[in-house]
Amino acid sequence: MSGRVIRYFAGGNTARGFYSLFDSSLADLDRIFILKGGPGTGKSTLIKSVGNHWSEKGYDIEFLHCSSDPDSVDGVIVPSLMVGIFDGTAPHVIEPKLPGAVEEYINLGEAWDSKGLASRKSEIKDLSKKVSEAFQNAYKTYGEALKIHDEWEKIYYKNMDLAKADELTEKLKESFFGEVTLNKPSKIQHRFLGAATPIGPVDFVSNLTADIEKRYFIKGRPGCGKSTMLKKIVTEGENRGFDLEVYHCGFDPQSLDMVIIRELGIAIFDSTAPHEYFPSRDSDEIIEMYGTVIAAGTDELYEKELNECQIKYRDKMTQGTGCLANAKTLREKLEAIYIEHMDFTIVEKHKHRIQSEIELISQEKQ
Repeated sequence: MSGRVIRYFAGGNTARGFYSLFDSSLADLDRIFILKGGPGTGKSTLIKSVGNHWSEKGYDIEFLHCSSDPDSVDGVIVPSLMVGIFDGTAPHVIEPKLPGAVEEYINLGEAWDSKGLASRKSEIKDLSKKVSEAFQNAYKTYGEALKIHDEWEKIYYKNMDLAKADELTEKLKESFFGEVTLNKPSKIQHRFLGAATPIGPVDFVSNLTADIEKRYFIKGRPGCGKSTMLKKIVTEGENRGFDLEVYHCGFDPQSLDMVIIRELGIAIFDSTAPHEYFPSRDSDEIIEMYGTVIAAGTDELYEKELNECQIKYRDKMTQGTGCLANAKTLREKLEAIYIEHMDFTIVEKHKHRIQSEIELISQEKQ
């Protein structure tokens, strides 16, 4: 029987530039393989192949998807073996903390035909520059969208009952934790549940909460305190020794979108666009912020201003997606050049060596 596959993002194309949470995923691993090499050198294919192999052997695995191409992966972790393989190239450069003892570089550039690539130097340089510019344009556009979103939030925030928000948060904390405190340090993992990608917003909420017994869907408008409530739940869970999966917002990583407490079988998440979901199980529960924490009638009272913000925000987000799509198209051209000058039998040898080492680790842990 295949193991469970969890999917999430560890890096994001955000309103604050490319934002990495990779360090959190690497923190507890005993063995880390860091793949180096240019575009088109087979990093994602190698990672997927190794990950699927261990999943088929019955091990639970985690795939870290690429925000610039969600069909690709930037890493895989086999938690029970404390092993991970990661794409360590820009923008998510991974610096070894214990090189040799924990981390090892795998240079897929050994498979390059350097002379062939050198003959196309100007083309590679031009495409690389255009890819970088496309990403910078995306980050600039998302930054402009964030400013609009901030104005949008202000309208609701000034119509928010802070006392009721605090009361709701306290009720949830009491419902989740009761009087229970665990006699151990809390382990906190920081991730993204979704990302802005070249095809628009992509999220893995359904995958991440598939085996969660109790799911809370937070509904509400921008600025109604969803992220603040989640942050307070994280603090409470940490103080009580619970392990927490903390999922940051793929648009603004300073905000939170979801918290999962697997020891309690609980997930609570911002269930509004672009990751809007509705209850599909009897145990699912909606937490409605509008009309409770936010004064009823706010939508009608500020209809014109809210519509303007919404239209401007959506336009900027669409522009940002277009920039990412352009970057992907350009990068695919760059990848095609490298693929043409790669000897993938060498990449296969690297893959088999990694597999052999992980096999030894699995035997040692039996």
